[in-house]
Amino acid sequence: MSNTFRLTMAQLNPTVGDLAGNAAKARDAWAAGKAAGADLVALPEMFITGYQTQDLIRRRQFISDALAAIQTLALDCADGPMLSIGGPFLNGERLHNSYFVLKGGAIHARMDKFFLPNFTVFDEVRLFNRGDISGPFSTGNEGPRLGAPICEDAWYPDVCEAMVESGAEALLVPNGSPYFREKFPIRMNNMVARVIENNVPLVYLNMVGGQDDQMFDGGSFVLNRGGALAVQLPFFDEAIVHVDFAQGDDGWYALDGQKAVPPETLEQDYRAMVESLRDYMRKTGFTKVLLGLSGGIDSAIVATIAADALGPENVRCVMLPSEYTSQASLDDAQAVVDALGCRYDTVSIAGPRAAVTEALAPLFEGLDEGLTEENIQSRLRGLLLMAQSNKFGEMLLTTGNKSEVAVGYATIYGDMSGGYNPIKDMYKTRVFATCRWRNANHRPWMKAPAGEVIPVSIIDKPPSAELKPDQKDADSLPPYDVLDGILEMLVDREASVAECVAMGYDRETVKRVENLVYISEYKRFQSAPGTRLSDRAFWLDRRYPIVNRWRDES
Repeated sequence: MSNTFRLTMAQLNPTVGDLAGNAAKARDAWAAGKAAGADLVALPEMFITGYQTQDLIRRRQFISDALAAIQTLALDCADGPMLSIGGPFLNGERLHNSYFVLKGGAIHARMDKFFLPNFTVFDEVRLFNRGDISGPFSTGNEGPRLGAPICEDAWYPDVCEAMVESGAEALLVPNGSPYFREKFPIRMNNMVARVIENNVPLVYLNMVGGQDDQMFDGGSFVLNRGGALAVQLPFFDEAIVHVDFAQGDDGWYALDGQKAVPPETLEQDYRAMVESLRDYMRKTGFTKVLLGLSGGIDSAIVATIAADALGPENVRCVMLPSEYTSQASLDDAQAVVDALGCRYDTVSIAGPRAAVTEALAPLFEGLDEGLTEENIQSRLRGLLLMAQSNKFGEMLLTTGNKSEVAVGYATIYGDMSGGYNPIKDMYKTRVFATCRWRNANHRPWMKAPAGEVIPVSIIDKPPSAELKPDQKDADSLPPYDVLDGILEMLVDREASVAECVAMGYDRETVKRVENLVYISEYKRFQSAPGTRLSDRAFWLDRRYPIVNRWRDES
């Protein structure tokens, strides 16, 4: 009879800094593995601390507390399967991103990350020291020798090859790999390459859950020789799955298990926004939100995301009308809250606006009305919404899409006020598509009702800030299909002006958009965090100086 080995994959959701809570999750996973007869229970990269810790990991007491939590886990989980878990290790003055294997009450093995990512949202070269490439660890007399390349270590051939050459019979890859659109095929292709190069099975174990702007989407999997998929865990959901391995004539292989199907891209984006908001609320201690509901498409989709994340009973929408607010907007806003079942309040800005106008009249006498007066309306709305947030303990959501955030078509200290923005990394044209998708689809993880929750009248009408008579976004910006096409090139692909023009965009329009992007940096610097959906989201992915006189004259 061939040897067998049972691995419990714990695709779980840690919280940064919650050492006790993360250790409790690890213990529960270990207990589940023990009950299922597992030989090894595996958790993702840096699980004990949560990921990403950013500069929190530079505090020596935090490092010491994390290592103490791992040592306590080793004692608590001494009688049963081995437990592997990611955490920091301080070797003298050298801090490592490490992976610990616990067995019999002690640390049985430790691997230190070799390739430290230093791009997009990652700053590991700044935070950690590169470790040496480790050999495999033993899982017992009858189990496979496992190599554990940590996350980035498996994106290049070197570490995996060295581990297999030194005796690894399978690879276990613990990850803290955050979501961006179309990332799953990239992960899969890289891991298939490692399997084919080394002719051993590979376990890719990712975490789930939101952390600030990042969403970890799980989607862990197991590959056999040749890149054959044996097991596929779900996306975005916590899962504890037991995977059986057997030893055949050609070595170890995984038995076929569950194979979840990746959702389509629009659903992945929407799920990321829902789950990141849900986790941001839970991990920061908030339970309820409010937002300004204008009757426009952006606030409608944010209200829907919030209701799906938290339940309609925990979402309060506030209409703040002025004399420029159309009856259609009032009707559309009412239709959204009726469909979602959220609480709805109305607070007119007419009185506060009159008071501000009167206060400023001596200073503004003889000057024409314009953008200043428009921004006063937006800032009054921000003031009134923040007052309600303070009074009722509800976190204020802001509702600017990526197109507006990019070109500064938003009022700082006005409609940019708030604690979180789920659509911050979603261009306007994709907002329209997402609204249509949500109207046509409902999933068990959505807490709001099914059906048409965003009226077609909102989707179809021309966007407007409604800060002056007959105002339309197109009066101030290029059409959104043009604007988003230019922004996708300038922001997401760092393309030159000449490259944009070569794609058919008018040079004067491109230059205008480029200038708006640069001069709006100070607004983004002060804006609320929001769900990362691309690999060029504003914040950690794209870091530009606020003061910048350079322009592309190509």
